[in-house]
Amino acid sequence: METSKDFSFSELIPGLPDELGLECLTRLPYSTHRLASRVCRRWRSLIETREFHLLRRTNGHTHKLACLVQALPKRNAAETDNPTKENYTKRGDETAASFGVAVYDSAELSWHRLDPVPKYPDGLPLFSRITSCEGKLVVIGGWDPQTYKTVTEVFVFDFSENRWREGRKMPTKRSFFAAGAHSGRVYVAGGHDENKNALSSTWVYDMARDEWSELTRMSHDRDECEGAVIGDEFWVVSGYGSDNQGTFEASAEIYDFDTGMRRRVEGAWKEGRCPRGCVVGVWRGEERRLASWSELDSEVLVGTCAVLLGDRAMIVGSGYQGGAHGFYEVELREGQNGKVKKISVPAEFSGPIQSACCVEV
Repeated sequence: METSKDFSFSELIPGLPDELGLECLTRLPYSTHRLASRVCRRWRSLIETREFHLLRRTNGHTHKLACLVQALPKRNAAETDNPTKENYTKRGDETAASFGVAVYDSAELSWHRLDPVPKYPDGLPLFSRITSCEGKLVVIGGWDPQTYKTVTEVFVFDFSENRWREGRKMPTKRSFFAAGAHSGRVYVAGGHDENKNALSSTWVYDMARDEWSELTRMSHDRDECEGAVIGDEFWVVSGYGSDNQGTFEASAEIYDFDTGMRRRVEGAWKEGRCPRGCVVGVWRGEERRLASWSELDSEVLVGTCAVLLGDRAMIVGSGYQGGAHGFYEVELREGQNGKVKKISVPAEFSGPIQSACCVEV
């Protein structure tokens, strides 16, 4: 491709000025990108650029997809009396659920499931972290679903190509860590190693270069912390040290993307509350702490997991421990939130949710 920064391509569409041709291509639905990239090398080169994705987003032509790591339905669900039952696989003397990625298109109001990662055809690594980066879904780490050993693999799903690729592995093994993405880079922090020792280390993955680099460590270890990108900062919320197993802290540690500096915020989270999947990324000014999705309604108090989808959010949770999880939607307004409304979900996509994120494609 000639110049990716100013998109000075000639005859993108014969007979049309380049600017108009580019505008036409940016309006193509993401589901057609795979076919469009086969038209010619010039189209393929354009569609694969970061600038093309940014231009689509700037012009309002992207879709927001809720990507959910969800328990898979039984493979033979059509032959059973209960098509919503999770897919449980026998492993020795234990039984465990298998997980895949369910996708909800908030613009088309449609559901589908991504093809399995080729290396793990029977289900994603357990407790893997997912995040969105430049219109792609990134799956990081977790436990091997057969051996339960910690893995360091990184898998990237390209929606325009409808396929997975394997990225460079994480340099260190960790579980239950915080993750977030900003400007083409994925950040991971905290968690614990194979010996259950809480970690303070932070690494960044440059997706374009397929390289990992270590950043300065956090002020102290944080296991089972949660990551949230708020503006130009990566927040690592709560967690606990090796000597305080399960005692979730109220503090958060913030990394500034522009300066590379860190700062610590006391009282950013409710002490004793697990932050996993609950951090809204909205500062409650009157209480001087981050908000939790579980605070929105009594129907989502337990096992809460949510995805921001522009001016609304999808929330999954239960009203009590052991209760069935429901799917809800809430409109987000300036200064206040709308009422939580239960939404209908196809039976095959109603299984438990382990983690979630929004991918803008």
